[in-house]
Amino acid sequence: MEKTVTDQMGRPVTFDFPPKRIISLVPSQTELLFDLGLEKEIVGITKFCIHPAEKCKDIPKIGGTKKFHFDKIADLQPSIIIGNKEENDRYHIQQLAEAYPVWMSDIRTLDDALDMIVMIGELTGKEAKATALAIRIHQAFNEIKKGQTGEPKRSAAFFIWKNPYMVAAADTFIHTMLEAAGFLNVFADKTRYPEVSLAEVAARQPDVLLLSSEPFPFSEKHFPEIKKECPQAAIKLVDGEMFSWYGSRMLKAAAYFVNLQKEWLNG
Repeated sequence: MEKTVTDQMGRPVTFDFPPKRIISLVPSQTELLFDLGLEKEIVGITKFCIHPAEKCKDIPKIGGTKKFHFDKIADLQPSIIIGNKEENDRYHIQQLAEAYPVWMSDIRTLDDALDMIVMIGELTGKEAKATALAIRIHQAFNEIKKGQTGEPKRSAAFFIWKNPYMVAAADTFIHTMLEAAGFLNVFADKTRYPEVSLAEVAARQPDVLLLSSEPFPFSEKHFPEIKKECPQAAIKLVDGEMFSWYGSRMLKAAAYFVNLQKEWLNG
């Protein structure tokens, strides 16, 4: 039967329900779809969709998150395409929406992410599983908050890119996850992903510099250059997926953040 829903960008999306041929344009949402039991319905994903590895390797790839192979998408004949406002290119999404039902998420906060999980559950006929997952994630993050009561918070800068250096600031999902993990973002007065100099970072006197594994693959070889300009700050490599992937990976992120807290308190 035909169904119309409203996505997180406020767009009406009409499609055949339940969708039998799904293309996902976002790695974290691809993982969610698999965890909701939609393995048979997923017909196309991006080359960056890597979890779960044993299942993603055999699914046709339609390009990246910004550039799509429109011919491959056409061959797959999707009944619905699932994307994200920030991760996908607006112009290309508009092109896809002219030919297919395209459902878009728009996520800045934990509540946005939980709403997305429930909405995708409703979109795919997996309401019960999606709602149960959202409840578990909500409870896990509440437990993190309880565990932080009375504990000192450390100030941090979260690096996502090099040449130029870029950090995560306010109005981003990463900022929300930083706060959930017990950090005070020293760039909370800025928005999105500003370019910064190491001198500017040092002037804000963060306790710790968090170097993300993605989208730029920071490693220990980058420590000396940063440490030279920011000698007062500790430097730590962190799993970028835990801070930027919304969806079912947030359950793993909650446990990851608890361990970060323990390392901080015991360090």
